[in-house]
Amino acid sequence: MTVPVEYYLVLSGLVFLIGLVGVLVRKNLIVILLSIELMLNATNINFVAFSAHLGSSAGQVFVFFALTVAAAEVAVGLAIIIALYRHHSSINVDEFHLLKW
Repeated sequence: MTVPVEYYLVLSGLVFLIGLVGVLVRKNLIVILLSIELMLNATNINFVAFSAHLGSSAGQVFVFFALTVAAAEVAVGLAIIIALYRHHSSINVDEFHLLKW
């Protein structure tokens, strides 16, 4: 007895939608970074679901590389957030309009 692929697609769509709303609505840079991670995880759910459905391991290889890119994105993002916090003493997105030239 297996779970249909449609269930995974619905789950992935909901996780992606939650991440998208988090990126568009929130003002905190850490929450925005976490929302981007949710969107990346939604794509990983799709890769694994279709990999299992098609009987191929190619989707799981893509997930491995996507997780590697996500880890690098988190490292760079947190470094930028720390630098901005040290300079402005805040991580609110609305206060960073001063960084424009």
